[in-house]
Amino acid sequence: MSEPHLSPSFLLQLKASTSKPHQELENLPISAALLSDDVSRENYILYLDLMYDAIREVEKTLFPVLKNEISDLDQRRKLPLLEKDFKNLGYTKDNVCPVFKALENEISIGFAMGMMYVIEGSSLGGRYIYKHIHKTLGYDLQTGASYFAGYSDQTGILWKQFMTAITNFEVQSQSGKDIIAGANYTFTAIKDHFINNSVR
Repeated sequence: MSEPHLSPSFLLQLKASTSKPHQELENLPISAALLSDDVSRENYILYLDLMYDAIREVEKTLFPVLKNEISDLDQRRKLPLLEKDFKNLGYTKDNVCPVFKALENEISIGFAMGMMYVIEGSSLGGRYIYKHIHKTLGYDLQTGASYFAGYSDQTGILWKQFMTAITNFEVQSQSGKDIIAGANYTFTAIKDHFINNSVR
């Protein structure tokens, strides 16, 4: 297999250009609560409930757009993990809220790749959250924390494979602006979804 054609300058630009909305999302009370020492079962379940809405739309609408760009999409499905966690936690999700209005219309592949960058990045960060949730609430893969466990020991490998895919796509298509726009949109849409639906 040939070495991927990476674009370090673009990866740095992508991270820098999305840092503000990324940080705003992480600073929300519902996000911060996950990593607090007194995180509650209710905090935890609400976060999973809201992320379910986002992941459902991504897998239903975004995955078909990216099937020719990301060869291992099926390995990246997270909806079954959330459904497993709900079952193990004895939780029933009553309603699904729309998160990404942009997906109601046709979007570019670059924009879609930017959206996926956020979703895959959450899997990387999820490993850290998993350790904290396991320590504070005692949940593991079999008792309610499979979503944050994500790809387990394959997380680093799958992240690198995704970064190869996104950098190769940027080099070939020169659509860096679309990728950045998609990522910023996704951070902001999830933030707004959290703000609007955190009280239930």
